[in-house]
Amino acid sequence: MSNALDTLQSKITDCTICAERFVATKTAHAPRPVAWLSPDAPILIAGQAPGARVQISGRPFTDPSGDRLRDWLGVDEATFYDRRKFAVLPMAFCFPGYDAKGSDLPPPKICADTWQDTARGHMPQIKLTLLIGAYAQKWHLPETKKLNVTDRVARWRDHAPDIFPLPHPSWRNTGWLKKNPWFETDLLPLLQARVASLLKDR
Repeated sequence: MSNALDTLQSKITDCTICAERFVATKTAHAPRPVAWLSPDAPILIAGQAPGARVQISGRPFTDPSGDRLRDWLGVDEATFYDRRKFAVLPMAFCFPGYDAKGSDLPPPKICADTWQDTARGHMPQIKLTLLIGAYAQKWHLPETKKLNVTDRVARWRDHAPDIFPLPHPSWRNTGWLKKNPWFETDLLPLLQARVASLLKDR
């Protein structure tokens, strides 16, 4: 990792800007930023925010959502966690806590406002960006703010092959996948081919 990117990674890892916000949640947890920056990776995963399991592990997508995402991409764990191949830059770097219904709270906007542009500016080598969920899609594709996730993902051809909007790989979206079979039959084969092409010989 370059000196500048290594310094930025350290600053993000040490960030406590949301400490008071997290203490006020039901989980009353401390910040634990999780971001995987890379000067080499051609693929960027731009997600929402780490979940509770990632808060504990300190590694992105160490949960069933990660298993499904890796399946979508056609890669194994060793490939996924190789920073020469994948960088991970969510809209918020810490688990935001739960709401009254037990669902993850939205990623604090202050995190993206503070870090996103700087982090992306340090990774000009990125050739493919995967936008997982509404928050990442609205940030990276502001012209689509009035659309819902289904409509954005359905229009994936407008952005491919450099950007693919994706639903969140959470188990909560299993019903969505059944209602939208085109995602697995049309989008995923082309996404997997693009990933394989970028990772060839790496």
